[in-house]
Amino acid sequence: MLKVRIIPTLLYKNFGLVKGTAFNSWRRVGGVLQAVKVYNLREVDELIFLDISATLEGRSPDFSLIDDIADECFMPLTVGGGIRTLDDVTRLLKVGADKIAINTIAVENPSFIQSVADTFGSQCVVVSIDYVRVDSNRHEVYSHSGRKATGLSPEQFAMECERLGAGELLLTSIDNDGMMNGYDLECLRRVAETVSIPVIASGGAGNFQHMVEALHVGKASAVAAASMFHFTEQTPLEAKAYLKMKDIPVRIINEMGSGHASC
Repeated sequence: MLKVRIIPTLLYKNFGLVKGTAFNSWRRVGGVLQAVKVYNLREVDELIFLDISATLEGRSPDFSLIDDIADECFMPLTVGGGIRTLDDVTRLLKVGADKIAINTIAVENPSFIQSVADTFGSQCVVVSIDYVRVDSNRHEVYSHSGRKATGLSPEQFAMECERLGAGELLLTSIDNDGMMNGYDLECLRRVAETVSIPVIASGGAGNFQHMVEALHVGKASAVAAASMFHFTEQTPLEAKAYLKMKDIPVRIINEMGSGHASC
């Protein structure tokens, strides 16, 4: 059985890490390199790094920064923000990213998903799907860091992403983001049951039980969290211990007889 991944999310804006609620990321939470060094020690399975202002500012990824991050990162690294061309993807992979996360460009030009998958492989492509709840039965995908409605449902867009070659999906509830009240289990389950590729639950984690619910009820393949790790004393390693106690398969490095993870 595949191991469940615990994935901290790092949101980068204006030279530092930030976090807030409902995509209003205003609170500074420290430096990115220091955060990566801390997560190296906490048996994190992967890291997701998102430059949340790159697309809005119309700029490319900061390749020099990603190079510095990758040098310190001893686990797989997914990078998103400002990606618009195959050259952007090529350069990110060359400086050390393992996967790329695309959002706005995937909505505006879905064929880009297929271009990246055909060129670098589906395992490299994570499509980030941000959405809001419209009413009790309907959700809508938003692009441009949660600022632009697309008219697409998460399920509809997820199926299209899978058809075009996405390797996995990062599904984020804008309404739940930073609230630490739990994931949107209803929409998560709908999307996970619509596609056969892995779905990473994002937006709302506040405790380890929320992660269990995302995996059991929401049918997620992995769980991402930001505020929970920034603002509480809960750690990824403790999360793994809790999931293991609930008979959920996780990767614990010490059980493998090794003290270091590798990319």
